[in-house]
This record gives sequence, C-alpha cells and structure tokens, in this order.
Amino acid sequence: MKHELIDELIRLAFKEDVGDGDHTTLSSIPADAMGTVQLLIKEAGVLAGVAVAEQIFHTFDPDLKINVLIHDGTEVKVGDVAFTVEGRVQSLLQTERLVLNVMQRMSGIATTTRRYVKKLEGTHTRVLDTRKTTPGLRMLEKEAVKIGGGTNHRIGLFDMILLKDNHVDFAGGIENAIVRAKKYCQEHGKNLPIEIEVRNFDELNEALRVGGIDRIMLDNFNVDDTRKAVKTVNGQYETESSGGITYDTLRDYAETGVDYISVGALTHSVKSLDMSLKSKF
Repeated sequence: MKHELIDELIRLAFKEDVGDGDHTTLSSIPADAMGTVQLLIKEAGVLAGVAVAEQIFHTFDPDLKINVLIHDGTEVKVGDVAFTVEGRVQSLLQTERLVLNVMQRMSGIATTTRRYVKKLEGTHTRVLDTRKTTPGLRMLEKEAVKIGGGTNHRIGLFDMILLKDNHVDFAGGIENAIVRAKKYCQEHGKNLPIEIEVRNFDELNEALRVGGIDRIMLDNFNVDDTRKAVKTVNGQYETESSGGITYDTLRDYAETGVDYISVGALTHSVKSLDMSLKSKF
C-alpha cells in the first residue's frame, strides 16, 4: 500500500502543479537543452526524502541521471550537496518544486524526530508518531519519522484497534469496548493488536481486569501518576504515554519506565529544513 500511495501522490502532485504544461519553462527553454542541478543544504538537520526524490525524478523523466552523495538519515550541515541530477533542463525545472516541497517537509520531520530520540537516550522508551498528519502525505511523513529514528504508531484506522475515549464512552465503558473489539477480530478473522486508552486509575484497573489487550495508553497522566501506573501494569502489557507531553517533559516521562511516548508534534508542528535545487555550471 505504501508504494502505491506514494505513486498516486506523485501523479496527483504533478497534475496539480504542471497541469497542461509548465508554460514558463516550455516557452523559454529549448527541448533539447541539457543541464545539471544540485541539492544544496542551507540549514543543519537530518536529511530525508532522497529516495522519494529519486522516484519523483524518474516518474517525470526516466532519463534523468541522479548521483546520490548523501543518503536518508544522515545529519547534514550548511553547504552540503545531497545529490546532483543531470538531464533535460525542462524536466529539471518542472520537478524542482515538488522535490523541494517533499524533501524540506520530510527533513524537517526527521530533524525534529532525531532531537526527541536523542532526548530519550539511556532509557528504553521509544517515541511514537500519531495520525496528526497532513492528509495525503501521511506515508511520507511517517517515513520521515522512521528516518529520524522514531517509531511509527498505527499507519491508519486499518492496521490496529485503538479504543480511545470516545470509543469507550460510546461503547458503554472499558469492558464493553474491549470485549466487542476481541469479538470483532474473531468474527472477521483479524489478527490486529488492541490498544485501550485509559483516563484514570479506575479505567486502568478495569482494563487490567478484563485483559486480552496488547497495550495501554495512559492519557494525560502526570509524571507521578504515570510512574504509579507503570508499576501497576507491572509488565503485563506495553504502556504508552500520550497527551500534553512536550520536549521539555519527555525525559521525565521516559524515566517512569513507560514503553512508548506518542508525540503529535513530530508531524503537525515542524519547521521545514531549508534547502535549494540550483543549477551547476
């Protein structure tokens, strides 16, 4: 599904940007003109999106020749050249903005994620992304999280059962929600992990009593309550902290022994990494 969605995204992006033709380029650049461009890094961070950029170039013009100098996941500095691309100048100009939009966004996410991952060094806690992503760009944004060293939570609504507060309330409580989820999986032949969100210790104890789950999400627990909750679970299930956790409080939560911390800011509040695609003479 991932590759199919990225292919579809690239086709849609070209349709959106190029339309019936890049008339500026077509009118000013001869069809047989050849040239070379280079991706120049203008801000320190973690590079991401190189593999996708190759896919974009080759989708538009299979004859473009790409020489990758720096690979995804590498920490880069101002002045680094990530890759060069040689071929028809018309193709280079028409792919420029899409490549930059994708790589700047992905590199910003990877850079932010790497910062969070480093904050957790020395603990066993892993940082998770969320579904708070740009519609249509989720696969790229979650790939950027992985490149930065983070861990993907569920990709969408289809690959995990996550019983959040609204599900619990509409189902009539923790027990009903879990029992129905397990029954659904059995009846439909689904082998999906089940995670239950709890908002207090009463709900936590009920989830432990019912059982049959894979992970418990501790929603908006403070640090002290998270430590107590982790001890209460006592390794029976994976634990995840969520809600209002910032970079400044990340380490405090990790030191409670929680297995995962989910951070929506990895994808919804990042600054793109500055870079440019410039002609090389």
